[in-house]
Amino acid sequence: MDSSNTNKLKEEDSTYPVWHPYTQMKTAGPPLEILRGEGAWLMAKDGRRILDLISSWWVNLHGHAHPDIASRIADQAAKLEQVIFAGFTHSPAIELARALCEILPGKPEKIFYSENGSTAVEVGLKMAFQYWYNIGKPRKKILAFRSAYHGDTFGAMSVSSRSVFTQPFFQQLFEVVFLPDPTEEQLELSINLIDEASEDIAAFIYEPLVMGAAGMIAYSPAYLSALMQRVQSHQGLLIADEVMTGFGRLGTMFASEQMPIHPDMICLSKGLTGGFLPMGVTSARKKVYEAFHQDDRMKTFFHGHSYTANPLACTAALASLDCFKKENTLSRILQIELRHQAFVASLKAYDCVVSKRVKGSLLAITLTDGITREAQYLSDLGPVAYKWFMSRGLLLRPLGNVIYLLPPYCIKSSELDIAYEHIQEFLEILEKGDLEIFSVDPVFG
Repeated sequence: MDSSNTNKLKEEDSTYPVWHPYTQMKTAGPPLEILRGEGAWLMAKDGRRILDLISSWWVNLHGHAHPDIASRIADQAAKLEQVIFAGFTHSPAIELARALCEILPGKPEKIFYSENGSTAVEVGLKMAFQYWYNIGKPRKKILAFRSAYHGDTFGAMSVSSRSVFTQPFFQQLFEVVFLPDPTEEQLELSINLIDEASEDIAAFIYEPLVMGAAGMIAYSPAYLSALMQRVQSHQGLLIADEVMTGFGRLGTMFASEQMPIHPDMICLSKGLTGGFLPMGVTSARKKVYEAFHQDDRMKTFFHGHSYTANPLACTAALASLDCFKKENTLSRILQIELRHQAFVASLKAYDCVVSKRVKGSLLAITLTDGITREAQYLSDLGPVAYKWFMSRGLLLRPLGNVIYLLPPYCIKSSELDIAYEHIQEFLEILEKGDLEIFSVDPVFG
């Protein structure tokens, strides 16, 4: 694209009243206008086809514009699009709650609906604090991993790392006991920190097995189980943030299935509706719910959203769950995992590659930018990699110096081959230090 067209696009976009997320609007290039999606592909207005290798921020499961889900939503829209959920109910909400309670680890008692991942976490934290308040034994401390990311609302930010995401708000965030990021040499220290908090632990919140926005940090079920057991020994509640890890991403329907201990609450969103509509869920086991199920109105859980249990979103989620059965989705995920493993095994010992990990449909590679060998969100390597892959028609959105694949489950073997070939090409260029090749069309900035 010539510079005049690029400037025209940027000028046009800046005149629209749109503020894009996670974007420095002054320096970013113009966004790419997408007209439609099909399978793992996005079709842009200028005729380009973009292979969506991150499921559009981890939400799409079965492919863009999946006809079965779209049809179910259309049918529901003709019957009931929305109704207040205080004092009213409807079949899609009841059916979805029943379906989730049957498949979620720990067999929860109740499902509380919200609108996104951050609010699902917010609900879990509020439930935990009020649980202790309602039983007359208030507790004040939440445990979380130091590099965690759990969302952008204030409670979710409080239990997330003190980082670029939260820096302007440090003084407004509540105090949290941060555990070291999960590596085997830190287990004893983490256990000691849990013991020090002991009788004041309200809950421990964690992303099971993979910490997503922290740089796809993977860790073992045994490590997490040891922490969960220690928290339980002090009667603390367990909150699993499965916003990213849920619905098959890590090989099982929920990552919490891979531990012998199950959480008291599970937070869900992203893939919940198959990528069609915003929705959040927080499940609660019986002991949590019973602390609120009282004659005393002051023990009510005073929380809600205008679109709580939206019938269209519930219908989309039910249709997505049906796709898992009809399309044998977990087997598809296993095939993706095997392909990822074979690709990782085929890679040469690149000096620029710090680490590689595969878990279910996730493949992540940490690269060194010549300065650091740890995951750094603001690494200059991220924007460079993003532009380079986009110039090849691939949507990867690196987490700093961590490039990763988290594709929709419908992705074909030939489409994975395209991704692998370009990743290997990128590694070879990075290894040679030919950085001038990364000067690509700023439309992808």
